[in-house]
Amino acid sequence: MPSPDVIIEKAQGLLPKMIEIRRYLHMHPELGGQEYETSRHIAETLEDLDIETKRQVGGTGVVGLLRGKRPGETVALRADMDALPIQDKKDVIYRSRHPGVMHACGHDGHVAMLLGAATLLSRCRDELDGNVKFIFQPAEEGPGGAALMVREGVMDNPRVSAIFGMHIWPDLPLGKVGLKSGPAFAATDEIFIKVIGQGGHGAAPHRAIDAIVVASNIVLALQALVSRETDPMDPVVLTVGTISGGYKPNVIADEVTMGATLRTLSSRVRADILRRIERTAHGIAKGLGATCEVTVKNGYPVAVNSPDMTDFAEEAASKVVGEENIVHEEHPSMGSEDFGYYLQRARGCFLMLGAGTPGKPVVPAHSPKFDFDERAMAIGCAIFAQLAFSFCVSERWISPDARGGLFRV
Repeated sequence: MPSPDVIIEKAQGLLPKMIEIRRYLHMHPELGGQEYETSRHIAETLEDLDIETKRQVGGTGVVGLLRGKRPGETVALRADMDALPIQDKKDVIYRSRHPGVMHACGHDGHVAMLLGAATLLSRCRDELDGNVKFIFQPAEEGPGGAALMVREGVMDNPRVSAIFGMHIWPDLPLGKVGLKSGPAFAATDEIFIKVIGQGGHGAAPHRAIDAIVVASNIVLALQALVSRETDPMDPVVLTVGTISGGYKPNVIADEVTMGATLRTLSSRVRADILRRIERTAHGIAKGLGATCEVTVKNGYPVAVNSPDMTDFAEEAASKVVGEENIVHEEHPSMGSEDFGYYLQRARGCFLMLGAGTPGKPVVPAHSPKFDFDERAMAIGCAIFAQLAFSFCVSERWISPDARGGLFRV
């Protein structure tokens, strides 16, 4: 088994190629479920590495299987590959060439560094006990490509014993790695409410049922569900993001539609507050003489990192960046991540890869000017490879002290 120093050296050597791949994907982004050229590029790269490759898994997904020389368990490494419907406003040579579509969340970097890890691991397959499964997933930004891939058996044949994923994280400086045991990313649901009143003339409100007034009361009451009906120790975010209705200033609206997002970290709280949202909307509408329709579109589950695999990931990442550069995240993110579907089927951990350039302002994900320090991809590649080696090789390497001296046990 290569030592961590060798893995890091090899990953650094692959950085120019990873940058090339990342910039090509950045210039040619594709939306979720439409990653046809992206998946073709991935599949051809895996096939060139003599890795068993399946295309069109869960739509446009690609799965590579690297079989070790000796039998053993299977570890999976996952990268998402879809872009977002955002106009790229960066002034860089690799700016998106597709109007209104860009990689604004680092998925292009995820693909590049997992292909880098596949390259590195393919050269050492004779040292593996077991298998490494490379999962390139579509539609993480929606509607959830992980669920489609799981449904089509990506966690089976051979069965995955553990799975790891990583996300470019500009909020952390380059060289840092963030970890959170237990719930790490929130469940997400979308709620759509249609208020049905009775239209009329703005000068005669007593002859109408104002859907805008009813909707306004519902919005305020929904906020009280979080502040007054939810245990403050159970994190909940409920945001009404859209509201639409009405015709003219002097016309009382007969209908209003609203859209909201709900984020929770507990299945119990999730189910309870969804019931309360429906109860509250119907109750207020009825009390004001209107009716309403409530539709819930269930989203991703909570992504729960298993404690043992979080410890395992910390040990592997420490070999690459050093123990002093591991950041133990105190709180989970209220953002969502469909990696949670995999974690329902196998133990695993989702890591945050520091990619902010020291001294430069952080540009948040989903921004038209989103970018990251590309040197992070060498670190991510090395961590992916170290995770696979640590899982699939019986002889383990450990660092006995902070100076990083290595010996075999």
